[in-house]
Amino acid sequence: MKRRLYQNMAALLFAGALCGFLSGCGRQEKEAVTIVVKAPSMEMNCVSDAQIDHVEAFMEKVTTAFAEQYEAADVTVNLQIFPLAEEEEAISKCFDTEDAADVIYAGYFNMSSYIHTGRVVPLDDIITEEIRDDIDESLWQMSEVGGKTYMMPYLNMQNILIYNKTLFQACGLEDYFGEDREIQTWTIEEWTDILDTLARELPEGTYPMMMYAGNNQGDTHTMSRLRAFGGGIFDEAGNFDFEDERVIQALTWMQEGAGRGWYPPHSENLVIKNCSELFANGQLAIYHFNNANTTLYDDIDSYGFVNYPGGVATMFPNGFEVFDNGDDTKLQAAKDFVRYIYETEELLELSAGNIPASEKVTEKYEDQILMLREFSENSGHIVDFMNNSPNWQGREDSVRSVFWPHIHELLLGTVTPQECAEGLNEDCNAALAAGRKESVLHK
Repeated sequence: MKRRLYQNMAALLFAGALCGFLSGCGRQEKEAVTIVVKAPSMEMNCVSDAQIDHVEAFMEKVTTAFAEQYEAADVTVNLQIFPLAEEEEAISKCFDTEDAADVIYAGYFNMSSYIHTGRVVPLDDIITEEIRDDIDESLWQMSEVGGKTYMMPYLNMQNILIYNKTLFQACGLEDYFGEDREIQTWTIEEWTDILDTLARELPEGTYPMMMYAGNNQGDTHTMSRLRAFGGGIFDEAGNFDFEDERVIQALTWMQEGAGRGWYPPHSENLVIKNCSELFANGQLAIYHFNNANTTLYDDIDSYGFVNYPGGVATMFPNGFEVFDNGDDTKLQAAKDFVRYIYETEELLELSAGNIPASEKVTEKYEDQILMLREFSENSGHIVDFMNNSPNWQGREDSVRSVFWPHIHELLLGTVTPQECAEGLNEDCNAALAAGRKESVLHK
């Protein structure tokens, strides 16, 4: 009886060993998982690594480093870079498909809308005390909804305007130059004199200032212009108030500029890229600026810097967001991906060149970051252009989708400034109402 027991035990042990050898059933296999990481194609200025001059290079370095060290699963990172103007197609129109993003790196002004779809997960469980202490509290506040953190700030960009000193000087406007790289603020009277002079004196084929209303890209910059006469564009309840008399005054000033030659011809049909190319070719005197679009100029000291009319600047972070696509393993890998960036010094330092969210990175590279001191000194001019509004981007009825057609008509001259303001109020507030009504947060 004992012999048969020992024989049976031996057979079982041999079978178990053979099973483990042939099929691996004696050890735990790592689960294979693929996460989709998406980011828009745009420039990226990086002083810690000269090879990082574009978001694609940044994301390739981050995704490769993460996949090589990840031990929780056999992870593959599917990196997808999309054109900046096609974010809606790349993100919201891919929901519930194989190409749905698990992680996105983008600007907060787009990312915030996705939170209200209920697909974006809170990230408080991956934010260590060290990570939180290294980032200013104001950025964490911008990253939160309902007391939970849905976005991780990585770097900041402050938007102002840049002007071509050579073109200004050729038109006799050198008295308007600032000191060194000072960010100036001109009065409306000074703006009007500068734009009229440029329109009169610039050679044919060269234009005073950018303007575009051919698609939804102009919302940030155009809304900055609408504050030129002191209007705030939002009321106390958080709704748009484009019918404020100061905003109508700004709309009037903008429309008059089209007739006075302040913009490239048919600016109602132009997009940002058109004006970017004109500025890079020396055919545009004034364009928008932050310290990411450094390829637009060769010699920084050949340019001057100024706030938007009315002394306005805007600032928004770029960072990360994680989506729940119904797979717990993918979700965990996506969250681990984001946390890895913030816990890996080399990857965190790739934010240096723009304005890093990390205070320790800022301190380490402050002498190398273009205009860091000037941007810091200009922070008092920053306005909150989004006002934490829902439904800003991602749907056909979003704020970005309904805003620009009214500016298109204004520049075309088919509506009055008052009619434009009324239409903006109606459509943009309807977008906010729809966003509030349909807002769902991840449970």
